[in-house]
Amino acid sequence: MSVLTLTDQYIGGKWIPSTSTETVDVLNPATEEVIAVIPGGGAADIDAAVAAARSAARAWGASHKDYRLEFLGRLVAKLAEAQPEIVETVVAELGCPVGFATAVQAALPLGVAESYLRILADYEFEEQVGNSTVYHEPAGVVGAITPWNYPLHQIVAKVMPALAAGCVVVLKPAEDTPLTARLFARLVDEAGFPAGVFNLVTGTGLAAGAALAAHPDVDMLSFTGSTAVGRQVAEHAAHGIKRVALELGGKSACVVLPGADLAKAVNVAVANVFNNSGQTCSAWTRLLIPEEHYAEALTIATEAAAKFAPGDPTRPETRVGPLVNAKQRDRVRGYLNDAVGEGARVVVGGAQVPEDLPTGFYVRPTILADVTTDMAVAREEIFGPVISVMSFHDAEDALRIANATEYGLAGAVWARDDNEAVDFARRMDTGQVDINGGRFNLAAPFGGYKGSGVGRELGRFGLEEYLQTKSLQFRVG
Repeated sequence: MSVLTLTDQYIGGKWIPSTSTETVDVLNPATEEVIAVIPGGGAADIDAAVAAARSAARAWGASHKDYRLEFLGRLVAKLAEAQPEIVETVVAELGCPVGFATAVQAALPLGVAESYLRILADYEFEEQVGNSTVYHEPAGVVGAITPWNYPLHQIVAKVMPALAAGCVVVLKPAEDTPLTARLFARLVDEAGFPAGVFNLVTGTGLAAGAALAAHPDVDMLSFTGSTAVGRQVAEHAAHGIKRVALELGGKSACVVLPGADLAKAVNVAVANVFNNSGQTCSAWTRLLIPEEHYAEALTIATEAAAKFAPGDPTRPETRVGPLVNAKQRDRVRGYLNDAVGEGARVVVGGAQVPEDLPTGFYVRPTILADVTTDMAVAREEIFGPVISVMSFHDAEDALRIANATEYGLAGAVWARDDNEAVDFARRMDTGQVDINGGRFNLAAPFGGYKGSGVGRELGRFGLEEYLQTKSLQFRVG
């Protein structure tokens, strides 16, 4: 197959040659073949992008929201038209199964983008508080650093509210999935945004990402990724006293209380983790079951897992694709081997190479039993299709286990009724909890407690992350 060779960055409203001679190979995770070569931008590219953004910041920030809505509306229309191309691109560079790519990787960001048209139309950027007029003003130049697991969603969840708020953006996407980001930049260009309002620099985190995080002319950083890298980003930002929004790792618990619909809870939990090959920061990777129902739950989970055989992501019937790269595959297999060494029992899957898939970064969807809170698989984010099933004695024991992690991004509670589930969820140290199978809400705030980050995305909460307040006091009488 032919390899796409790209040499340009999107800066100041134009595709211009990268100043860097470094390149990054983009692989298809299912075939391990190089499908594209992109520029590995560095500090000089970031400098140019930030300068372009700074030159556009004041005019865009001072514009009326109706003006911004016109451009954002065009972008949403472009995203809708490009749905098939988005799916094809995500399948190729992420290895995401085509069904999930269609329903989630392409459709979800479109829904998020559409939501910000409604939010911006209704949002009031000025209010009266006593003898003060309070203005909600844009934060300025935003550096956005996005991950590879939901490449378009994470871009849209940052760029749309930032632009809606009147901010300008420099985007540094993950080096594993830059083609989706370039597709988005092309759509921005086609929508006709003023030069410099949106800029894209591809490259590695160590070069382009670090340069963006430390840049003195960046007013705010929005980062999604691991907690370890998030700490580094926060340290860079602290030197410049920048605002920071961090959406980091997770080790979410799905708690099934006595009296809940056990079969439904376990089936939903298995799908929740195995979708996207377990590469979801909010996945319920710890399944907590009453000890009296533990064996039954494992049987249900085993039957549910049979529906998630790994395979070719281009086939409609495939529900589990490969992991994004060899490093991630080896990391997940290492966790599985360590878990067995610590006393966990493999019920489904394991660290062995999947049958009939010698090529590709595949990992068997795995269910581990007899997991305890001191094991690494119960404490650390694995980011693969691995479920740790744990037992508890009573509700207080379940709460102790659920909160026994440095993370606090998401979770789920299943109970006899919603009131019982809510009482339990209110005591969980986490930012978002699904109650008895509640569906994901694009208008609700998404973000975590503890090591899972600071700030919120989605809905008006996501818009307000990119605003700062100014108050003018008037003499009365």
